[in-house]
Amino acid sequence: MRIDLHSHSDASDGIRPPAEVVRRAREAGLDVLALTDHDTVSGWDDAARALPEGLTLVPGIELSCRYEGRSLHLLGYLFDPSAPALAAELTAIRAHRVDRARNMVDRLRALGADVSWDRVRELAGGESVGRPHVARAMVEAGVVASLDEAFTGDWIADGGRAHVGPYPLDPARAVRLVREAGGACVLAHPRPGRSAYTLGDEAIEELAAAGLAGIEVDHPDHAPEDRARLRDLAAGLGLFGTGSSDYHGELPDDRLGRETTAVPAYEALLTSTSGTIRPLTST
Repeated sequence: MRIDLHSHSDASDGIRPPAEVVRRAREAGLDVLALTDHDTVSGWDDAARALPEGLTLVPGIELSCRYEGRSLHLLGYLFDPSAPALAAELTAIRAHRVDRARNMVDRLRALGADVSWDRVRELAGGESVGRPHVARAMVEAGVVASLDEAFTGDWIADGGRAHVGPYPLDPARAVRLVREAGGACVLAHPRPGRSAYTLGDEAIEELAAAGLAGIEVDHPDHAPEDRARLRDLAAGLGLFGTGSSDYHGELPDDRLGRETTAVPAYEALLTSTSGTIRPLTST
């Protein structure tokens, strides 16, 4: 089995509709795909309706959290999105996403960048507007030459001149909310020593104590030494390690399935959940 547990559609900051994401996943030879849009589950139904024969869909989400002033992302799987406490938190996160992006546009305009809020909303399309949409609007407006240039200290990188921080959801609380909703959480792309997502071992141990189920070990942004360290850490904490492409659709080589999750880790994910939301197959 080829299993990819991290992908995005245009329900958040991917560029392809959920139906196209699942079609491309099957064409890429995947057997299992998790759809994990940022802070929204609005793509689940479209993906399920378009699910091609032979592909299993794992409903998921990528939750935006804040830990000691830094961004931290958690992948949640197989939870009930209508669970009251989690649903309320997701509503608050999405509202903050809109305010955050609008404030970044205001800061960009104050810096002389001719970026339109209306265009940012058009690029977002769905309910989950984020920094990538602001960055794309910056490229379109000629403010920067590339998305990478937008994500620098001059512009909208963490701590940049036009940056606004995300909603301050505590990651340990997020783990508990997903567990209470019957699901399980995996720490997304920790990137040891390489970015604002970096977490020390002690922080990961705290999340494990809160109920974290796994760590995303094999990710396109992780160097071999990162993967070895994270794999050892996960094993020491009794967590499973996943592999995922973190697909957004914009790369010319279409990296769906470039990194995959081993079958035992996928089975461990399934057994770590307790709710009624299960992987979906075509009917």
